[in-house]
Amino acid sequence: MVLTIGELSARSGVAPSALRYYESIGLIESVRTTGNQRRYAQPTLRRVAFVRAAQQVGLSLDEITDALRTLPQGRTPTKADWSRLSSSWRQRLEDQIERIERLRDRLDGCIGCGCLSLKTCTLNNPGDEAALRGPGAAFLEPTGRRRGR
Repeated sequence: MVLTIGELSARSGVAPSALRYYESIGLIESVRTTGNQRRYAQPTLRRVAFVRAAQQVGLSLDEITDALRTLPQGRTPTKADWSRLSSSWRQRLEDQIERIERLRDRLDGCIGCGCLSLKTCTLNNPGDEAALRGPGAAFLEPTGRRRGR
C-alpha cells in the first residue's frame, strides 16, 4: 500500500511541509508517479513516528539522521532498532528530568543564577562563583554536564 503526502500527513500528524523537509534531508523516501506526485510506502509511517519520538526526547534532526544511518538503507526501525538506539538517549532524558526538577524546586527563589535576587545570591553565590560555570542559569544545569561542552 502507498500513501499520498496528504494521507501520510493525516495519519502521522506531521504537516506536509515537514514531510517534504524530512525527505529533502533523507529521513524518509518517496517514489514519484508519472504525474510527479509523491507516494510513500506504508512503513514510512513508522519511520515518521520514530522521528517524532526522537524529537520528543530532544534530539535534533541531525542526530536523528545519524541514528537512522546506522540502519540498512531506507529500512524502517524495528523494535530491536528502537531499543538499541533509544538506550543511548536515556542519559539525555535523565539530564532533562534532573534539570526540570531543579527548576521546579528553585522556581520561586532563584533562576539559578541568572540573577533575580541579590539577597539570595549573596548566600548561594558569593562573589559570583557561578560565573566560573559559564553563561546562563548555571545552578539549573547538572554539575559537569553543561550543554555545549
